[in-house]
Amino acid sequence: MTQFYLSIQGVSKRFGLFAALEHISIEIDKNEFVCLLGPSGCGKTTLLRMLAGLEQPTTGKMILGGREITSLPPAKRNIAMMFQSYALFPNLTAAENIAFGLQEKKLGKKEIAAKVEEALDMVDLSHAAAKYPSQLSGGQQQRIALARAIALSPDILLLDEPLSALDAKVRQKLRREIRRLHEQYGMTTVMVTHDQDEALTMADKIVVMDHGEVVQVGTPEEIYNRPATPFVADFIGAINFFEYSRFENAQSDPNRLLAIRPEHVRLLQQESECTMPATISEIEFRGAFYRIFLEWQEEGQIKKEHLTIDLIAAEAQRLGIARGKKMWLEFPLENLLTFEHAPTIEEQE
Repeated sequence: MTQFYLSIQGVSKRFGLFAALEHISIEIDKNEFVCLLGPSGCGKTTLLRMLAGLEQPTTGKMILGGREITSLPPAKRNIAMMFQSYALFPNLTAAENIAFGLQEKKLGKKEIAAKVEEALDMVDLSHAAAKYPSQLSGGQQQRIALARAIALSPDILLLDEPLSALDAKVRQKLRREIRRLHEQYGMTTVMVTHDQDEALTMADKIVVMDHGEVVQVGTPEEIYNRPATPFVADFIGAINFFEYSRFENAQSDPNRLLAIRPEHVRLLQQESECTMPATISEIEFRGAFYRIFLEWQEEGQIKKEHLTIDLIAAEAQRLGIARGKKMWLEFPLENLLTFEHAPTIEEQE
């Protein structure tokens, strides 16, 4: 039987009558980077706070390295948490902020100085050691907060939406930085995010959550290519949904739903026996590719379907795409996803 490094077993959390988490069970390997992904209010941060010891579960238990930590206070868990706001002390310099947690561990002055120096060097901010948080950019503050957490040599590093307050370019750079440090120091990392791109690019394992429950656990490739439910398919990347009866050879089944990713639909200039007619309604240029919106209505059908396709720029230009142009759609069977009908994110709203 496989022994997981961190095991969350049947954990629930209630605040009065409100259930923030319902029977959460997750297994995490040592040195694994796990993203808790889901919409706001789904219970991600509550679960992270329970791992840190800042909240107690109503039911269930948590085991770390073979030791139950469910009721242990934060100071006895050797788990470091980096908060969304960074939580740096404004009256302490960058070096003093990093040293603070080490002093709490009662380390010697020389050892603390060496660890602070190493931590600053690790995030390439040795030159900012004497600066206060107000003198640092958002990205620099984030790196100091990260260095402070890693300097503690935690068994688990917890990250609560660490990049949400940063602009897009800084965010992309720091994604790579966090992942590099995770691998360099052989850490086990659990990160909360509602950003699908962060989860797909950073995680070894993604835990998709909704309404306090785990909906699917898998690698980024599994979650994206084989989503377990319409909710997961809709939350991770763009997706087209349509009724099962849309295909002539498919019997109408109100409980079945078909879906396909925008990059998997083929757009052709000529009709064939496997194609369906559609008209381009909108075009968005997105740099390396075009996102194309089409209206799709077959003979005898009153309702129009709306479809989204992604085409690399060179292919879009070759096809001469333009608003109002009639094209032909082809749906490769190997890329079609089939679901039991369940509400998508839009239908839930």
